[in-house]
Amino acid sequence: MEITGILVLVLSFFFLLMIGVPIAFCIGVATLLTMLVSIPFDPAVTTVAQRMATGLDSFALLAIPFFILAGQIMNQGGIAKRLIDFAKSLVGMLPGGLAYVHVVAAMLFGSISGSAVATASAIGGFMGPRMEKEGYDKEFSAALNITSSTTGLIIPPSNILIVYSLASGGASIAALFLAGYIPGILVGFSLMAVSGYVAFKRKYPVSERVPLRIAIRKFLEAIPSLFLIFLVIGGIVAGIFTATEASAIAVVYALLLTVAYRSMSLKQLKQVFLTSCNTTAIVALLIATSMAMSWIMSYENIPVYISETLIALSDNPFVILIIINVILLTVGIFMDITPAVLIFTPIFLPLVVELGMDPVHFGIVMVLNLSVGLCTPPVGSVLFVGCGIANLSITQVIRPLIPLFIAMVISLLLVTYFEGLTMFLPRLFGY
Repeated sequence: MEITGILVLVLSFFFLLMIGVPIAFCIGVATLLTMLVSIPFDPAVTTVAQRMATGLDSFALLAIPFFILAGQIMNQGGIAKRLIDFAKSLVGMLPGGLAYVHVVAAMLFGSISGSAVATASAIGGFMGPRMEKEGYDKEFSAALNITSSTTGLIIPPSNILIVYSLASGGASIAALFLAGYIPGILVGFSLMAVSGYVAFKRKYPVSERVPLRIAIRKFLEAIPSLFLIFLVIGGIVAGIFTATEASAIAVVYALLLTVAYRSMSLKQLKQVFLTSCNTTAIVALLIATSMAMSWIMSYENIPVYISETLIALSDNPFVILIIINVILLTVGIFMDITPAVLIFTPIFLPLVVELGMDPVHFGIVMVLNLSVGLCTPPVGSVLFVGCGIANLSITQVIRPLIPLFIAMVISLLLVTYFEGLTMFLPRLFGY
């Protein structure tokens, strides 16, 4: 049954994709066809609808439309421009300066919101158009947004690390948070290194060095806009409001700034709301169908079948870790990160502990690995969001995505085989 499910799922999805069916419908139809292998038609349709609705029935997902709206307001209201002008005064003279700003902003925003999708929405919404305006290729900007948005899943506070703690049966959340800093920053630096190389090779514009007095003036002009970041981060860290509530506060604050700057008319504001609603609808449909596909894979025991097949290939610890990484990379292509963590942690954790691997170390490896899957079709929710915001097809983004994807995989291998990258800080603080 598992083999039949895999064949139906993979073949139907790629067939629909090749004939030009929109990605969300490819996922939904492939999921339904896979269900029909073992479930009658009426219950299968009902189950797909229920899983789609359940996938969207989350208070945390309310952050997505608010962050999309905040990003649109920041882009249209002149707020982002002040931030970017300040950033350019600091690093604009370097090849790939705006790309560096994009990565750092995604790391900060993602670590606080705990959502790679929300980060791709908020940061991509105002950084993408600005990078394109400065001469960066639209496809490269979208690819950078997609990959850098996943760093916040590793850098604490991270919701998915809490999920892993529960699935592992008690791995210390504090230790996991400490362990995530170095790997998360490593991924960010690797993406920045690739961005610098691409910028140098493609001869993207490089600004002249800005005099100190002008840099100070740009900083003062940017303070109200910079305060938005401190408002969101400080409020969440202090426990004043949740990430979802912070997204709504970000919208209100962004609107207040546009009023103060007098940088947006009512006609422009109407268009901002319409664009945000359109983007939100696309994102919601993609998330709903992706969650339905994740469920049918679990129902058909496809992840378990894949694990048993690949693990039987070798008993060498080095090879086993490679196999586990390959399995998780494969799973990340087809399954959302949360159900993947819940399903595969009990399967792999006893094996890696027997090999002498610390559960905290494995947790970071697993989350980093599955984060890569968020950037790949068919269930790469961050890929869909990034493409939707940039108004690009997946095929347009794949080519510039490949070098950034390779950088993430290299970082994954370093984290996998050099335990000190994850365990240094937890051990330093006594965990």
